[in-house]
Amino acid sequence: MRRPWPEGSDVTTPRKGQTHAPEPIAPGIFRLRAPNPSPMTEAGTNTYLLGAREIAVIDPGPEDPAHLDAILRALPRGARITHVIVTHSHLDHSPLARPLAEATGAPVLGFGPSTAGRSAVMEALAAAGHEMGGGEGVDAAFAPDHVLADGEVIGGDGWRLEVVHTPGHFGNHICLGEPRLGVLFTGDHVMGWAPSLVSPPDGDMGDFMRSLDRLGRRRADTLYLPGHGAPVTRPHERVEELRRHRLAREAAIRAALAEGPGTPAALAARIYTDVPAALLPAAARNVFAHLVELARKNEAKADGPLSPAATFHLAGPRG
Repeated sequence: MRRPWPEGSDVTTPRKGQTHAPEPIAPGIFRLRAPNPSPMTEAGTNTYLLGAREIAVIDPGPEDPAHLDAILRALPRGARITHVIVTHSHLDHSPLARPLAEATGAPVLGFGPSTAGRSAVMEALAAAGHEMGGGEGVDAAFAPDHVLADGEVIGGDGWRLEVVHTPGHFGNHICLGEPRLGVLFTGDHVMGWAPSLVSPPDGDMGDFMRSLDRLGRRRADTLYLPGHGAPVTRPHERVEELRRHRLAREAAIRAALAEGPGTPAALAARIYTDVPAALLPAAARNVFAHLVELARKNEAKADGPLSPAATFHLAGPRG
């Protein structure tokens, strides 16, 4: 199948309040972009319609009446929505799920509420009140009608999806594999246009890397359909690129710590020298995620309790 999309960014970007017509992506798969372009969402959230008569909607997107209307108008004649599936409960992916379910009678499916799938260290950070926010914002009200399990298979007329739990960007994040098409819906875990933000306590860098390795072992997936940006047509190359990127960032953080202790924000300013100031808070969240993982591996330590405001230094003797 010819895939005319470049890796990474889409060439057309909807303005706020503007929806796009459904675009064919693969056999039986259409995409609509929500009208929420931003530095965090690229051209907007990708909403996918899978199927011909029994339609699964993957990532309905933000609560936007125009986008809800666009989804309903995109249905083929005689088709109905039977599944409303959410890859994770950030505000740019899940809030429209409930209005869409109410409009169609379809159940909402997801891995669980916004606290589901968190690692123990992230639970401890959340319990201590260290909510940094994920840039996109958390849909705290998200409550699926059907809680999906890792490895569960769901399906409709002409399609089936395997649930792959991929915590890291968000604890309740899932990917969805359509084996007959070789397609994996990757949500925000793997995108072509940018690395995923990992922001504790909702995101865990160790989980992210393990989930990335898991996707890398899925050799039958030949096309990734991400939550933002263009289809990823060289998925395994992209997984390896992201893996190398994270390891390089970890090495840069170690090098910065070798020059002297610092808070996540101070270290981010040292490391992300080419990032606009407005994006440095997001960079600091990523740095903190790496520092938490380095602390877990006993390669870095915080002066005092683990927190986004703590000063970190390399583990070992300090002289």
